[in-house]
Amino acid sequence: MSDTAEAEQDGRRDTDAGAPTEAERSRGLGERRVAAHRGARRVLARRVFGATLRERLAVLDGAEDLYDLDAHADLYGDGVVEALEERTAALLGHEAAVFFPTGTMAQQVALRCWAGRTGSPAVALHALSHPEVHERHAFGQVSGLRPVRVTRASRQPTAAEVRELDEPFGTLMLELPLRDAGYLLPTWQELTELVDAAREREAVVHFDGARLWESTVRLGRPLDEIAGLADSVYVSFYKSLRGFGGAALAGPRTLVEEARAWRHRYGGTVFQQFPTALAALAGLERELPRLPAYVAHARVVAAGLREGFAAAGLPWARVHPEVPHTHQFQVWLPCDPDAAAEAALRQAEETGTLLFPRPWDAAGPGLAVTEVTVDAPGLEWTPEEVRAAAVDFAGRVSR
Repeated sequence: MSDTAEAEQDGRRDTDAGAPTEAERSRGLGERRVAAHRGARRVLARRVFGATLRERLAVLDGAEDLYDLDAHADLYGDGVVEALEERTAALLGHEAAVFFPTGTMAQQVALRCWAGRTGSPAVALHALSHPEVHERHAFGQVSGLRPVRVTRASRQPTAAEVRELDEPFGTLMLELPLRDAGYLLPTWQELTELVDAAREREAVVHFDGARLWESTVRLGRPLDEIAGLADSVYVSFYKSLRGFGGAALAGPRTLVEEARAWRHRYGGTVFQQFPTALAALAGLERELPRLPAYVAHARVVAAGLREGFAAAGLPWARVHPEVPHTHQFQVWLPCDPDAAAEAALRQAEETGTLLFPRPWDAAGPGLAVTEVTVDAPGLEWTPEEVRAAAVDFAGRVSR
């Protein structure tokens, strides 16, 4: 989702942009990390943070191939925005879709609409899900919803937990993948069992699919079949598709029309959205087909990191999950976060290779964790190059 200003819990921002956190700025690392990223010759992913306006506008190069640029500019959601909605609904296998400026708004509106239809404001969800961790309690403060936590474990919930939940709920929300647990996905069988368990409880199912686009490899099903399991699904246009922002809610046409009314009430019916809509269409056309290759190579990178850390003799280094479920995963190291951050920066500044561009966070006494993304630049890395870079990084951590 979006709204990075609202995502400051436990020292991190919920954004794929990788912008400096408040904790980093207080330690004087933020500006160095931005400069290191811009100056690096080799990265696993080219992130948005630190990009210039000119560089970001390059997303719209060739926009004439995406939509008729001689058509009128959109006004309050027509034109190119409608075209994006239709394309999204078709991709997700749902009757209709509605564009939102942010995912936080889209998801709250969806769940509010379902609460009205089911008669229950209770939403069953994981304790690590986005609304619980990154939205400043907006469920209750803004939308009158009540979270019911299925589990706090660092994994996806189970069907048994849904069946055995000791209070009623109207909606089950599943975050696919579960970002704060390591971008984890269930198996296809586990997912279908979760949906069945919710239906047995006479609840509807909503997917927080901010990163659903890259789930097809792990789940082994096409996107429309995955999204079609749910009564509604939210997707982001910037997290994996490199757009300027924006989100969509897809589901039954009647739900989508109700969501449009609530979007207006929430202040989300924006005068013009054509740059964001065009960037989203560019992402669907250009990035979406590449995501399976990113996921496949993320597994190569993860293996190379494990082998490099082992060769360097770094104790208790972990890649989580060991075989990534998407093109993003976590790396855990037995060291202070500042030491890991400094090692990453020095490696970039001295060698031009930035292996770990994102912030490092404390994960417990003597433990540091960061996130790794693999996209187009990462496809150029061989397993040997990943191992060598991991060995070099480990040596800098231990100095």
